[in-house]
This record gives sequence, structure tokens and C-alpha cells, in this order.
Amino acid sequence: MPRVKQPKRPAAKLPDRPGRWQVLLRRQRRLLAPAAIGLAALAVIGLGASVLHAIGQGASFRERMGDATARLGLRVAQVIIDGRSKTPEPLLRAAIGVAPGDAILGWSVQAARGRIESINWVQSAVVERRLPDTIYVKLTERRPFAVWQHEGKFRLIDNQGQVVTDSDVADFAGQLPLVVGAGAPAAAAKLLEALAAQPTIQARVTAAVRVGERRWNLRLANGTDVLLPEGAEAQALARLAELQAQHALLDRPLQAIDMRLPDRFVFRPMPSHDSEPKDAAQPTRKPT
Repeated sequence: MPRVKQPKRPAAKLPDRPGRWQVLLRRQRRLLAPAAIGLAALAVIGLGASVLHAIGQGASFRERMGDATARLGLRVAQVIIDGRSKTPEPLLRAAIGVAPGDAILGWSVQAARGRIESINWVQSAVVERRLPDTIYVKLTERRPFAVWQHEGKFRLIDNQGQVVTDSDVADFAGQLPLVVGAGAPAAAAKLLEALAAQPTIQARVTAAVRVGERRWNLRLANGTDVLLPEGAEAQALARLAELQAQHALLDRPLQAIDMRLPDRFVFRPMPSHDSEPKDAAQPTRKPT
């Protein structure tokens, strides 16, 4: 029988021997690992020493941590502010209380937010510390809702009755309704909402005067005063709009329309000459 040739098996491949540079690199890694651990340990020791030194100086914990971590590079690089329109920027930055270069961990987010929200123009604020180097502030500003006149002074108020500012009021005088007297800010939103539902009346009103902190008088552009009942302003205004549509009541020369009685109105004609002194609560001049 002929002999069958067996196929040759490939020779086993010997593992490559590491080159000279690979051997050197491995040796360097073995040497560098303990050194890296040592450097980390020294950093921790240094941080601890800084904190202990600050403790000896009587600093607060936040100040101690801020100073110690600032030495490791944790400092503010930028302060980002969103939503600012009317809030005075110098006042806002003073309230934030941190600037580029300051320690980012030595600064209180809660305290900064409290200071920012104490500014009249600010309704609410979001304050964030974004490590490693950014402070972010998002403002929601109050929206002026009306001009409030009281004791000869003019102020802007929002729809919650909060005073926004007493400066630059004249810029809003032609755009916002005027409310007058003690207690007017807290009650203004309800009245102005009722007026907005009766645009034919609203267009004639130049001021709403709070009387005794209980009810409202409306001063119209033609000089007529409308005395509204306490707590029933919406109903009275709806009835007044009907009378205007049917009888052009507000176009007549009337000094006052008294709507305080539930079963009837009282009309006072305009006198031939104005001999009565002006009510101290009435608006006497434009805001400046």
C-alpha cells in the first residue's frame, strides 16, 4: 500500500519578546505609581494643614474649605446672569457677593439667593454653583402692574401688591393704571380685573381711589366720580356699562354717580363752579 503523507503541523509561534523600550516603560510605570500615590497623599496632607491653620485663625468651615480648595484651583472664573432687565446690575452683583477669582466653595448659594430676592425688582431667583468654576443666576423679575400714589409719593406695584420701585415711575405713568390711597396696592388686582371686563368704563377711568381701605371711587376723565359699593365692584361696573350703552350716562355733566346703595343710584349734577376743596386722597399731579 502506498503511504499517505501526513500534513505538516505549523510550528508553534513563540511569544514576541518585549522590546527594549517596552521594558523601560514598564519599569517607569512601576516607579511612577508610588510617586503618584505620594503626591496625592501630600495634597491631602496640605489640604488638611490649610484647614487646620484656618481653624486656628477662627475662620468658618465654609471659609476654611473655600480657602483651602482655592489653593488647588477651585476658583470662580465666570458669573452668568439670565433674566435681568430692570434690576440694577451693580446692586445685583453686590447681592451675589462673588466675583471671578474668588473661592467657589467659600460662598453660600442660600445666602446669595436670600440677598438677591430682597431686591425689589426680583420676584424669585435660582442660584447655582456649577463646578469647577461657574456661578449661574436666573432671575424672575416683578412686572409693574399699576402706579400707586400715596402721601404725595408715586411707586410701581406688582399684581401681588408688592412695591417694585419708587424710581423711574414716570416711564410707566402713561402705560399703567393709577391707584390712590392707603390699602390700594393689596386690593388693586381685583378692581382692575373687574375694570378689564368692562372696556367702555375702563377707557374713561383716570384713577381709582381707595376709600377707608374698604371700597373704591373711580375718577373719570370728564371729572365724574363713581362711588362703588364695597365688595361688589364687578356687579356695579357691569350695571354702569349697561346704563352707558342704553342712556350714555357717562357723557352727561355729572359730578358723582353714587352706586353704594343696592336698590338705587344717586346722581349729583356738576356744579356751575367748583367751590369744594379737593380730597387729599385724589391724584393731584403726575408722577415724576
